[in-house]
Amino acid sequence: MAAKPVKTRITDMLGIEKPIIQAAMGWIARSHLSSAVSNAGGMGIIETSSGELDAVREEILKMRDLTDKPFGVNVAQAFVRDPNIIDFIIDQGVKFVTTSAGDPMKYTATLKGAGLTVFHVVPSLQGALRAIEAGVDGLIVEGGEGGGFKNPKDVASMVLIPLVCEQVNVPVVAAGGITDGRTMAAAFALGAEGVLMGTRILSSAESPVHQNWKDAIVDAEATDTVFLNRSGPGPALRALRTERTTRLETEGSPNIFGEFAGTQDVYFGGNLEAGIALTGQVAGRIHDVKPVAQIFEETIAEYHETLARLCR
Repeated sequence: MAAKPVKTRITDMLGIEKPIIQAAMGWIARSHLSSAVSNAGGMGIIETSSGELDAVREEILKMRDLTDKPFGVNVAQAFVRDPNIIDFIIDQGVKFVTTSAGDPMKYTATLKGAGLTVFHVVPSLQGALRAIEAGVDGLIVEGGEGGGFKNPKDVASMVLIPLVCEQVNVPVVAAGGITDGRTMAAAFALGAEGVLMGTRILSSAESPVHQNWKDAIVDAEATDTVFLNRSGPGPALRALRTERTTRLETEGSPNIFGEFAGTQDVYFGGNLEAGIALTGQVAGRIHDVKPVAQIFEETIAEYHETLARLCR
């Protein structure tokens, strides 16, 4: 039997059944995976951080055939060089956009003027207040334990989420360390009204990445990620621990983006030493590969069980 729904401002605002948003993972968050998320009652997101905007446009179009549920698009400003993607998103009737890796002032007014709902991804209180000033409808507050590109001055979710929630009135989505109902309940206790899952969905049955990466996540301990490039140049990031990334952790890299030249071999060829496999610390709590729908159902059921246990 399906768990009873969880209603928040996030579900009402986005028209989704479950307050779970999928991370906009470059090359990975495309129509096959994102439609599975939307069909499971969450918010599937199409990525733009790959920079392959022609392919991204096709993926947005494919979503119409794969789901009749709401979905969104992420605009990763540091990687999107063609501002026409904004017009394309608007013209396709997309209703929800997350913006990241840049100034929320850049596109928020245009998107909201076209009737879209806009959430901005922030790694700090300062970033959150800037996004509020820009007029966003909500925030995705991302702790430093999450995988992917990070603020070099990382703050853990347990500190960052309540810090932001204390000072803003818009709904907050918690990101970083979220994998199940217990972590969802913890995020809600800190003030969030929705959660974002990255590594958990990356390791799902519908994820297009190579089985080697999924197996590495399942086998990982909580210490099997590394925080790279804290001192720059370029962004910091959290990735799966391999021989290559362990070396980068100690020796650094003069060009962190150059380390992604083998991305296709890592993501889809299964050679985890060919580049960098962006992965969050929560890999240490993931022990199996499951369909997205099962992950979500179990998450909502455990969320309710956790609240009941706390009440007792």
